[in-house]
Amino acid sequence: MAPFTQGCGAVFMMHHVRAIEKSDYCPNRHLEITPEFLLQAIERIRRNGYEIIALDEAVDLLKSGYGRKRYAVLTFDDGYRDNLEIAYPILKKLKAPFTIFVSSGLIDRTTELWWIALERIIGANDALHLSDYGGKDVVCRTSCEKEACYVQLTKWLTHDVSEYDQRVIIRSLADRYDFDLSALADELMMTWDELRQLGQDPLVTLAAHTHAHHALARLNDADADADIWTGIARMQSELGRKPKHFAYPYGNMTAVSERDATLLLAAGFSSAVTTLPGVLKSVNARDLMMLPRVSLNGRFQDPYVIDQYLTGAPFFLYWIVRWFYRGCGLRSGFSRLFPSTR
Repeated sequence: MAPFTQGCGAVFMMHHVRAIEKSDYCPNRHLEITPEFLLQAIERIRRNGYEIIALDEAVDLLKSGYGRKRYAVLTFDDGYRDNLEIAYPILKKLKAPFTIFVSSGLIDRTTELWWIALERIIGANDALHLSDYGGKDVVCRTSCEKEACYVQLTKWLTHDVSEYDQRVIIRSLADRYDFDLSALADELMMTWDELRQLGQDPLVTLAAHTHAHHALARLNDADADADIWTGIARMQSELGRKPKHFAYPYGNMTAVSERDATLLLAAGFSSAVTTLPGVLKSVNARDLMMLPRVSLNGRFQDPYVIDQYLTGAPFFLYWIVRWFYRGCGLRSGFSRLFPSTR
């Protein structure tokens, strides 16, 4: 299928690069890859004939339609310290350019790493009392119960309550269960000084990821625009330049809308990437504010998966199946055939 599905390039998405802790309970493992797999992925990308280039160059090539050899872009979301301490030395040694999408509120320590806080609060307790917040009390003694609890509460916090109530609930849970949200950010996130250090290397592009890491599509027009522009202003103030590229927080169909793309275009961005799975094709040049990405999923750390991704076939099949079964009640079950694309 590759001659029909391959496309001209791919934007790879990562979050953490670090050694994987052995634990039966690790609901965010899909966001973690090992240093060894990062190295293998870069080698595999290049072995497949792809040149790893900066996001600026990829956007220019996509717009021009220039028929050179295929290319790949490496991106990291949020601004985790392990990007500096673990990923950067590997990428520097291999001369591989990369982009970090910075959520400025996480760097300021004013925004909560709620998905990790929730994971740790569940991990440290046998039950959570949520009735005060309109939810149901849940038992989470075993690893299986903790995983199920995390899935249930994540769905509740990202679909059933507002973005603002989500943060109120997380802060209340942190207070109730004696969890230090500020210490979590200090542990995991870079500082502005560290970002300035990274930004001096021409291999590194620092781009925007909103300020408060909200799902933009779940905000009203004014709040979505404010979150975008606050992130821009903080990066300009701290790093001395306006970011040219953007990544939507969460980046899926419930977190991204055409309105958001319009806001980003008005803000002057050159491109914006989603988490919608896919490779780059010439058709993507028509809407640079909605570019697909390829997630390096921490649950599928096999170099052979890279070969599959670069054919584009898994994403083509995923979207065909999603389209065909939409609304038929079979979509979620069928999509499990393609778990590594998500």
